[in-house]
This record gives sequence, C-alpha cells and structure tokens, in this order.
Amino acid sequence: GLYTSQGAGDASAEITPGKTVPEWLPDYFLGFQASWEADIWGKLRTAKAAAYTKLLGTFEARKLVQTNLVAEVADAYYELLALDNQLELIRKSIALQKNVLEIVRVQKEATVVNELAVKQFEAHLYSSQALEYEAQQRINEIENTINFLLGRYPQKIERDPGTLLHQVPNAVQEGIPPQLLSNRPDIRQAELELTAAKLDVRVAQLEFYPSLGITGLLGYQAFKPRYLFSTPESFAFALIGDMAGPIINRTAITAEFRNANASQIQALYEYQKTILKGFSEVSTELSNIHNLEKVFEMKSLEAATLGRAVDISNDLFKAARANYLEVLTAQREALDTQLELVETRKRQFNAMTNLYKALGGGWK
Repeated sequence: GLYTSQGAGDASAEITPGKTVPEWLPDYFLGFQASWEADIWGKLRTAKAAAYTKLLGTFEARKLVQTNLVAEVADAYYELLALDNQLELIRKSIALQKNVLEIVRVQKEATVVNELAVKQFEAHLYSSQALEYEAQQRINEIENTINFLLGRYPQKIERDPGTLLHQVPNAVQEGIPPQLLSNRPDIRQAELELTAAKLDVRVAQLEFYPSLGITGLLGYQAFKPRYLFSTPESFAFALIGDMAGPIINRTAITAEFRNANASQIQALYEYQKTILKGFSEVSTELSNIHNLEKVFEMKSLEAATLGRAVDISNDLFKAARANYLEVLTAQREALDTQLELVETRKRQFNAMTNLYKALGGGWK
C-alpha cells in the first residue's frame, strides 16, 4: 500500500535512473520453498505411530480372510466326501430295492401279493433313484464351489471317499489356554485398532499445544524476468520461524478430541466383544465335538440294528410272514439312518474345522 513504510519508500525511490518505482510492481520468484513443523511435543511421531498401527491392523484383516477361506474350502471338501458316501449308500439301496421288486413281481404272478404291493415298491425305487440324481448334482455343485474358492476352472477334485468314515477326527483337549486365542486375526486386529485409537486421542490432545513452524526459501527473485538470474542482485533466501496457538479454532479442536475419545471407547468395547466372541466360539465347538462323538456312536448302533432289520424283513417277506409295508419301512429307515450317520461324521469334521478357525489357524 502507498501509505505504508514500504509503499512510501518505493514511491520516493527510482527503480532505474529517472524512473520511479511503479505503484504495482511485479514480483517473480524461481527457487525452492519448504515448511516444517517442529515436533516439539511429539504430535507428529504419535500420529505416525497411529497410522502404522492401523496399517498393521489391515494385515490382520487379511489374515482373517485367509483363515475363513481355508475353513470354507475344508468344509466344502468334507461335504464332498459325505456326498460321495451318501451316493454310494443310495446306489446300494437301489440295488437292494430292485432285487426285492423282482421278488414282489414274481409273488404277484403267483397271487401271493397284489398289484398295490408292486406299485409301492416301484414308487419307493423311483424315490431312491431321484435321490441319486440329486446327490450327483450336489456333488457337481460342491466341486465347482471348491474350484471357485481355489481360483481355477471347473475340474475333478481328487479325493478318497473312504477316508470320511474310516478316519477319526483328532482328539481335542478340553482346556484351551487363553494364549492360543491371541493367534486369532480378529482379536489381534481389534487390539491394534484399540492401540491406534489411544494414539489418536493423544494426537488430538496435543493439538491444544502451540506449534512451532519453520519456513525457508532459496532462489532468485526480481521484478522483471530479464533480471531474474542476476547474481547476487536477485539472489533471495529466507528462514522464518513462527509459533501458533489454538485460539480461534479451539472449539474445533475440542470437538475433534471428544470424537477421538469416543472412538477409543468404541474400540475398547469392540476389543472386549471380540475376545468374548472368541471364547464363546471355542467353548461351543469343544462341546459340539464332544457331543457329536456320542451322536456318531449311537447312530452307528442304530444303523447296524436297522441293517439287520432289513435282512430280517426280507427273509420274513419271502416266507410270507411279513407284509410289504414292513419291508418298505425297514428299508427306508435303514437308508435314512445310514445317510444321517454320514452326515454326523461330516459335522464332526466341520466342528474340527470351526475349532481350527476359532483358534486363529489358517493364515500361517
């Protein structure tokens, strides 16, 4: 401005001989300029530590995805083995029903039974054949699911169906040390997020303190481009320090501090919830493994008993000492129990997989 010390000085000075300084004087600068904030309170270091902790939390989230993927593939594989065994049982049942149907037809020709018995056995056979096609379709779907999870095109999954029933799930000790839960990626992630929230509160708290800034520049400065690189006349350098305190924006800083404090409380609750969830999942799966073992034992006895009942019913039917409804009932109950036995074994392996995931396995 003209009525300032610099403006008054420029007005009375000559920029070149015989020519005064103009009212509006251009200013060109070419060089480097940088600003620094001196981290005298540790605010920047704390913010850096918070950001790094959040980054580590994303790595744990990736491990959680890997664990879930491994568990999902394992569950699908055990379901595939179970479907193979169920399909084999259905086919054996179909073969048995065909033999019985032929006997019934012969007995009908001999007027031992009527047409109703033949139709009942035929309907039962058709129902079992429908189950066979459904199992085949389900096997194809599970194979495609596994290939999709593994990131490859549909192809045959190599497997040995006999391993499901002949392989016993590993025994699990009842006591699980709490240290094992520290391997869970979700707990580690919640812990890191809680640490980052604490650091964010510290950063927000340090915003109330004054900040010391340093600005420096180095280059060339002139009012005309042709004078820009004149040395030393146009050479410019500066080093400026300033200190600023939160006065006008104190309300905004207070709001940010309260927000960070609320986020810390939320992270604490999330951490506690994740730990409780971990203990609950481990306890549930341990109980599930124990009870499924007992269920499998009872189902094995039931399957063996009903298998014997089928043989007895067939012998009695051939000797005309049992009617066809008793034979059909025995066959249906035996097949259902055998399918349930395979399903129980699959659930045992699924429970082991769930326990493996609950303890944080799968990402290493």
